Amino acid sequence: MFKNKRILITGGTGSIGSEIVRQVLEKSPEVIRIYSRDESKHFQLQQEFANHENIRFLVGDVRDKDRLAYATKEVDIIFHAAALKHVPSCEFNPFEAVKTNVLGTQNVIEAAIANKVQRVVSISTDKVVNPVNTMGATKLLSEKILMAAELYKGNSPTKFSCVRFGNVMGSRGSVIPLFKAQIQKGLPITLTHQNMTRFMMTIKDAATLVLQAAEKGIGGETFVLKMPIINIHDLAEILLEEHLSNHRKHIHPGIVEIGIRPGEKLHEELMTLEESERAYESSSMYMILPIGPMRKEIPPDFKKAKRRAYVSSKSAAMSKEDIRSLLSLKGFLD
Repeated sequence: MFKNKRILITGGTGSIGSEIVRQVLEKSPEVIRIYSRDESKHFQLQQEFANHENIRFLVGDVRDKDRLAYATKEVDIIFHAAALKHVPSCEFNPFEAVKTNVLGTQNVIEAAIANKVQRVVSISTDKVVNPVNTMGATKLLSEKILMAAELYKGNSPTKFSCVRFGNVMGSRGSVIPLFKAQIQKGLPITLTHQNMTRFMMTIKDAATLVLQAAEKGIGGETFVLKMPIINIHDLAEILLEEHLSNHRKHIHPGIVEIGIRPGEKLHEELMTLEESERAYESSSMYMILPIGPMRKEIPPDFKKAKRRAYVSSKSAAMSKEDIRSLLSLKGFLD
């Protein structure tokens, strides 16, 4: 699907966006355009990909409709990963979140339709399900306008899809690097609530499943990626135990519970009960069809999903032993 194609990745210098770049490069695209407003991260990736002649670095913001339209010319596939994603930041700067997550997504849609892009896959989050914070609300609206684009696009060949997943292990600003930094500095690990659970996956696995969703998308659906559930208190204990076992003379103040932050949930949801009624599933993901007449082009490896919500508190969390093995396997205990 990606061989000899021209691909644009918004937010292409971020944790997920840059991993999509790495994986798409292995599939022999004609060109990859990395679109991001952060010139420092552009510079870092330019060093990493110095030997690749089919990468273009475009400084720009998805808020800038004209710049985005120009970047999209003659593009075949767009991976839309640009977003304001940190819950507290969005909570205290709500309209900035609207500008990027909502208006920026609408700009991507209009640029894709105008330039006859074949496929748009947008990266979403578990926080869109029954949102209680600004980030979740804006990302939910971005999902809604993408699904609406599938209805009003007219004769445009563009297919629009969303991919929804949870916390990405090791991504910028995520909990694992935060806890490790606190441990290394001798600071208390700040835990918001001892019973908090989250869906977790690695950056590499997340990007891999995004590419799979691009291949399987039929237009208008939301893909919900299956992933393990982790108790955040267990995660903090394992990281601290590992550090103390390697530095036996260190004394650490331990874990301090500070309370749930503004806009934060105790547990996360990836799919509602109502959504499950129009969902299909494979071994790695759910595919939620849009509201309306059921379509018949379901990929052969998907079967009708059971009627149940997909919530981190209602499915079995990983044991501490399994979490430790996962962290070790993915290099987070080095």
